[in-house]
Amino acid sequence: MIAHSPSAPFPKLSPEEYLQWEERQREKHEYFDGQIYAMGGGSKNHSVISVRLSTLFCNHLDGGDCEIGNSDLKIQIVNTQNYTCPDVSVTCDPRDRKSTQFITYPCLVVEVLSPSTEAYDRGGKFRLYAHNPMLQDYLLVSSTSVEIDLYHKNDDGDWLILNYQASDRLELKSIGLSFAVDVIYRGLAF
Repeated sequence: MIAHSPSAPFPKLSPEEYLQWEERQREKHEYFDGQIYAMGGGSKNHSVISVRLSTLFCNHLDGGDCEIGNSDLKIQIVNTQNYTCPDVSVTCDPRDRKSTQFITYPCLVVEVLSPSTEAYDRGGKFRLYAHNPMLQDYLLVSSTSVEIDLYHKNDDGDWLILNYQASDRLELKSIGLSFAVDVIYRGLAF
């Protein structure tokens, strides 16, 4: 058994050890090149936004072949042994049904931004996801203002960044869904 105290660094683990260890943890951790990184808790807005997006996706995709995951569902970064914990993910790829611990081929990944993770979500984490041939949409949703950035991969394989704000309508081509931005932020205080 691997023990960890808050003051000690996480031990370096193999991917298999990480997945076994992570199943027994209360908190979520991402895994990158043998290192474990604790994922902090989110704000009330963060939680509400994640639930609303998950519900929206579930209602839209109900009865189909796609699966929607919350932050408990890890993504294995394609062609690596690294794992992330996005706030919401959608996969429609049958290869992802083989694992009970993670998916590898999402078509949509959502990160609800926190001040402490925003730079990583926009930079390093996007670069990890961008190499996935199945990923079409990467949605970055602010939890401190009404603003959403959609990174959409076009037919040429180029990533376009589209910004949405209050009263805009957002389209996720990856799952064939269009919705009003205001639906996600209704009643939230900033």
